[in-house]
Amino acid sequence: MTSPADPATATPQLTPAVRGALTRYRVIAYIVGVMLLLLLFVAMPLKYLADNPAAMNVIGPLHGFLFVVYLLATFDLFRRVRWTLPRLVLMAVAGTIPFLSFYAERKTTHELQGR
Repeated sequence: MTSPADPATATPQLTPAVRGALTRYRVIAYIVGVMLLLLLFVAMPLKYLADNPAAMNVIGPLHGFLFVVYLLATFDLFRRVRWTLPRLVLMAVAGTIPFLSFYAERKTTHELQGR
Protein backbone atom coordinates (compact mmCIF):
# COMPACT_ATOMS: atom_id res chain seq x y z
CA MET A 1 0.00 0.00 0.00
CA THR A 2 1.41 3.34 -0.94
CA SER A 3 1.07 6.42 1.19
CA PRO A 4 0.03 9.74 -0.32
CA ALA A 5 2.88 12.04 -1.16
CA ASP A 6 3.56 14.88 1.22
CA PRO A 7 2.35 18.05 -0.55
CA ALA A 8 5.22 20.08 0.92
CA THR A 9 7.84 17.84 -0.70
CA ALA A 10 6.02 16.68 -3.81
CA THR A 11 7.06 18.15 -7.13
CA PRO A 12 4.08 20.09 -8.50
CA GLN A 13 2.78 19.24 -11.91
CA LEU A 14 3.80 21.69 -14.60
CA THR A 15 0.40 22.81 -15.79
CA PRO A 16 0.28 25.58 -18.39
CA ALA A 17 -0.50 28.09 -15.62
CA VAL A 18 2.51 27.00 -13.54
CA ARG A 19 4.73 26.90 -16.63
CA GLY A 20 3.71 30.48 -17.51
CA ALA A 21 4.28 31.70 -13.94
CA LEU A 22 7.67 29.99 -13.90
CA THR A 23 8.68 31.63 -17.18
CA ARG A 24 7.65 35.06 -15.93
CA TYR A 25 9.54 34.46 -12.66
CA ARG A 26 12.67 33.29 -14.48
CA VAL A 27 12.75 36.32 -16.78
CA ILE A 28 12.20 38.90 -14.05
CA ALA A 29 14.61 37.16 -11.64
CA TYR A 30 17.36 37.43 -14.24
CA ILE A 31 16.53 41.07 -15.02
CA VAL A 32 16.41 42.06 -11.34
CA GLY A 33 19.70 40.28 -10.71
CA VAL A 34 21.42 42.14 -13.54
CA MET A 35 19.89 45.47 -12.46
CA LEU A 36 21.07 44.93 -8.87
CA LEU A 37 24.59 44.24 -10.09
CA LEU A 38 24.51 47.38 -12.26
CA LEU A 39 23.24 49.37 -9.30
CA LEU A 40 25.92 48.09 -6.94
CA PHE A 41 28.92 47.91 -9.23
CA VAL A 42 28.29 50.74 -11.70
CA ALA A 43 25.80 53.33 -10.44
CA MET A 44 26.83 53.49 -6.79
CA PRO A 45 30.59 53.76 -7.47
CA LEU A 46 29.90 56.47 -10.04
CA LYS A 47 27.79 58.38 -7.56
CA TYR A 48 30.03 58.07 -4.52
CA LEU A 49 33.51 57.83 -6.04
CA ALA A 50 33.16 59.96 -9.18
CA ASP A 51 30.50 62.32 -7.83
CA ASN A 52 28.29 61.59 -10.84
CA PRO A 53 24.73 60.65 -9.79
CA ALA A 54 23.33 60.36 -13.34
CA ALA A 55 23.49 56.56 -13.51
CA MET A 56 22.04 56.23 -10.02
CA ASN A 57 19.14 58.51 -10.96
CA VAL A 58 18.21 56.14 -13.79
CA ILE A 59 19.17 52.69 -12.51
CA GLY A 60 17.93 53.19 -8.93
CA PRO A 61 14.24 53.88 -9.70
CA LEU A 62 14.24 51.36 -12.55
CA HIS A 63 15.59 48.66 -10.24
CA GLY A 64 12.98 49.61 -7.61
CA PHE A 65 10.14 49.25 -10.12
CA LEU A 66 11.49 45.97 -11.46
CA PHE A 67 11.91 44.61 -7.93
CA VAL A 68 8.19 45.19 -7.33
CA VAL A 69 7.47 43.27 -10.56
CA TYR A 70 9.80 40.52 -9.26
CA LEU A 71 7.82 40.35 -6.02
CA LEU A 72 4.57 40.05 -7.96
CA ALA A 73 5.97 37.28 -10.17
CA THR A 74 7.32 35.49 -7.11
CA PHE A 75 3.95 35.70 -5.40
CA ASP A 76 2.18 34.47 -8.53
CA LEU A 77 4.45 31.41 -8.74
CA PHE A 78 4.10 30.80 -4.99
CA ARG A 79 0.31 30.93 -5.26
CA ARG A 80 0.12 28.57 -8.23
CA VAL A 81 2.57 26.02 -6.82
CA ARG A 82 1.22 26.33 -3.25
CA TRP A 83 4.55 26.52 -1.50
CA THR A 84 4.94 27.46 2.16
CA LEU A 85 5.18 31.04 3.38
CA PRO A 86 8.86 30.70 4.42
CA ARG A 87 9.64 29.65 0.83
CA LEU A 88 7.95 32.81 -0.46
CA VAL A 89 9.96 34.96 1.93
CA LEU A 90 13.24 33.31 0.90
CA MET A 91 12.46 33.78 -2.79
CA ALA A 92 11.57 37.44 -2.19
CA VAL A 93 14.76 38.07 -0.19
CA ALA A 94 16.80 36.45 -2.98
CA GLY A 95 16.11 39.53 -5.11
CA THR A 96 17.89 41.78 -2.62
CA ILE A 97 21.24 39.99 -2.39
CA PRO A 98 23.69 40.19 -5.30
CA PHE A 99 23.91 36.97 -7.34
CA LEU A 100 21.34 35.19 -5.14
CA SER A 101 18.45 35.78 -7.54
CA PHE A 102 20.35 33.80 -10.19
CA TYR A 103 20.84 30.90 -7.79
CA ALA A 104 17.24 30.97 -6.55
CA GLU A 105 15.91 31.06 -10.11
CA ARG A 106 18.04 28.09 -11.15
CA LYS A 107 17.14 26.07 -8.04
CA THR A 108 13.42 26.81 -8.44
CA THR A 109 13.47 25.92 -12.13
CA HIS A 110 15.26 22.62 -11.52
CA GLU A 111 12.88 21.75 -8.72
CA LEU A 112 9.77 22.45 -10.74
CA GLN A 113 11.04 20.74 -13.89
CA GLY A 114 12.07 17.67 -11.90
CA ARG A 115 15.75 17.77 -12.77
